[in-house]
Amino acid sequence: MEWIPLVFVIFKGLVLGTGMFFAIKWHYDQGKKGKQEEARAVLRTSGKVAAVFVLLVLGLGFVTFVLARVLGLDLNLP
Repeated sequence: MEWIPLVFVIFKGLVLGTGMFFAIKWHYDQGKKGKQEEARAVLRTSGKVAAVFVLLVLGLGFVTFVLARVLGLDLNLP
């Protein structure tokens, strides 16, 4: 068995493994930088989405109630 392919394969594995380690570490460190501002933005946006959802549900309920009254449906509770 020749030793050249074995050495090159091991060297390639070490170089690619080291490169992947530093790439993952760099991306992880970049993600930690603006985490607090990002969390605030996510909370603010989710609050806005929740408020819009509640308003839409209330509007839909009102429109349904008005439409039922216009069509003459019986809305009395038993």
